[in-house]
Amino acid sequence: MKKHISIIGSGFSSLSAACYLAQSGHRVQVYEKNTSPGGRARQLKKDGFVFDIGPSWYWMPDVFEKFFGDFGKKVSDYYTLERLDPGYQVYFGRKDSILIGDSLEKIYSAFEAEEKGSAAKLKKFIGKAADNYKIAIDELVYRPGISPLELVTPDTLKKLGYFFSNVKREVTREFKNPKLVQILQFPVLFLGAKPADTPAFYNFMNFADFGLGTWHPKDGMYSIVKGMVRLAESFGVKIHLDSPVEEILLENKKAVGVKINGQNILSDIVLSGADYHHTETLLPKDLRAYSQAYWDKKTFAPSSLLFYVGLNKKVKNVSHHTLFFDVDFDTHAQTIYDTIQWPEEPLFYANFPSISDPNMAPEGKEACFILIPIAPGLEDTEELRNRYFEIVIDRLETLTEQRLKDDILFMESFCVNDFISVYNSYKGNAYGMANTLLQTAFLRPKLKSKKVKNLFFTGQLTVPGPGVPPALISGKLVAGLIEKV
Repeated sequence: MKKHISIIGSGFSSLSAACYLAQSGHRVQVYEKNTSPGGRARQLKKDGFVFDIGPSWYWMPDVFEKFFGDFGKKVSDYYTLERLDPGYQVYFGRKDSILIGDSLEKIYSAFEAEEKGSAAKLKKFIGKAADNYKIAIDELVYRPGISPLELVTPDTLKKLGYFFSNVKREVTREFKNPKLVQILQFPVLFLGAKPADTPAFYNFMNFADFGLGTWHPKDGMYSIVKGMVRLAESFGVKIHLDSPVEEILLENKKAVGVKINGQNILSDIVLSGADYHHTETLLPKDLRAYSQAYWDKKTFAPSSLLFYVGLNKKVKNVSHHTLFFDVDFDTHAQTIYDTIQWPEEPLFYANFPSISDPNMAPEGKEACFILIPIAPGLEDTEELRNRYFEIVIDRLETLTEQRLKDDILFMESFCVNDFISVYNSYKGNAYGMANTLLQTAFLRPKLKSKKVKNLFFTGQLTVPGPGVPPALISGKLVAGLIEKV
């Protein structure tokens, strides 16, 4: 039976679900509170500069291919991809950086140059990570998180020890060089938790990194959003902008529509890709599946302090993606997950997309996007933002040996208060809920409401977890559940 479906939010998971549901013949309406589709994957355009406001890393290209393939399409039908070489660069000090190339052979060589004998260890390590990746993609991440039995397969039983060990333990068991340890622990930050709290099975992210590579869609990550919108609209999906949902309409504990700008819009199914916690505030308290105490106990992925900087010259000694790990990795992680405070010496990431893509900045100039991971819920003031900008720009200048401050044309920032006001993000988190052992698979908030009939959820607070590829998968999973109603 074909249904009328209202979707709250237009992020990757919502657009994914909209495509699958509309392909099946359902009437799908998407309601987005902001002025452009894409959820957190929006763009800032200013004076000829283009910045991806949200996600900036394109990993796991196979998941994107699989998504478009489900509709008889290819990624290349919607945007152009380039594999970056280097995939990224990591600074550990002045004149001290490691390039992660676009092939395993280049990466093995880089490791061997840093620590004799590490190339052989890395080959073995990546072999195991590749095996875990295949299991994850083929047997686990496309499961809807309904039952613990979803995790039980002949292959996962062989890997049981990986679920009760952690990424940090497995990495430091094989590698002693602190630089190589940090590089191997870095990918799990995309999962939103400390390496010491992330099950070792998630080392499959190292294969996603080294084996599958880092890519760039021409004109930025927003090209993916545009492609998905085109695909959705080809199936008849209607996307309504400037349409914040004020209430989920109910009859006898059943979702029957949404209220937008005071108007009741009826539908058979309501699906929310907006922040899970926020969505439940659109319901009476007795119909919320998860209490405030539940959310307060959960480990959330970091928030971020973001800077978007237009530079009046090209930048030297950096790569498209450049990580600055010249301060203690563990100390910064503790400020996010343990002490919940602003870091005294922050790690940070800088993205210079115009190095690879001339369309991202005017000729002879550079677009610079800087991210500092911070704890969600922190105090956020202009004074703090400016202080940390000075810290990171000074370090950027020192480590890359060039003067930049005199060439700053503009700087805009985005932090906790913005994540809350623009995305209704719980405590201003940037990536959702962390994938710790007790927040994995069936232990995450459910795709289907436990208290309200015909109400569903998708996105980074439910399965499979944070990140753009998991969001595409989440949309497919929830669409499958809705088809069974």
